[in-house]
Amino acid sequence: MRDSRTASRKIALCAMLMALAMIFSYVEVLIPINLGVPGIKLGIANLVVVVGLFFFPAGEVLMISVARILLMGYLFGNGMSILYSLAGGLLSFLVMLLLKHIKGFSITGVSIAGGVTHNVAQICVAALVVQNRKLFYYLPALLVAGVITGMLIGILSDRILSAVKREGRKSSSR
Repeated sequence: MRDSRTASRKIALCAMLMALAMIFSYVEVLIPINLGVPGIKLGIANLVVVVGLFFFPAGEVLMISVARILLMGYLFGNGMSILYSLAGGLLSFLVMLLLKHIKGFSITGVSIAGGVTHNVAQICVAALVVQNRKLFYYLPALLVAGVITGMLIGILSDRILSAVKREGRKSSSR
């Protein structure tokens, strides 16, 4: 009986995180950012991935990330946007997972690395798809954007994790 409750709770929690990531993605679609460089986004949905990496098993976070990318791509994008997002999402997830286990990397540092590698993966895929290396001229601007957005997402993720841990301590002492 207890195992089925635990499994049900885990499924419900993953579904809530998935819904939250999709809401964040949708909100991001509504925020027009035009800095003259295509592909620059805030990466709000990555809050769920970054926080998840420090709170849940990696497999569950990967499943949430990939499912969100696929669903949002089918709802609001196209095949190419799914390809770019999957490339960026998978590479950034792997890099963040690796750096999380290396001493000296804070959650903000992990998030910055995720933001940067996401942009690198997307520009590489775009250059392969259109067979034009000149797309790499966008890379410096995308790297700066990845650092800035990664830093903001990392700071927010750190605050969220601190609040969740604080609440966890409060509820366990009651």
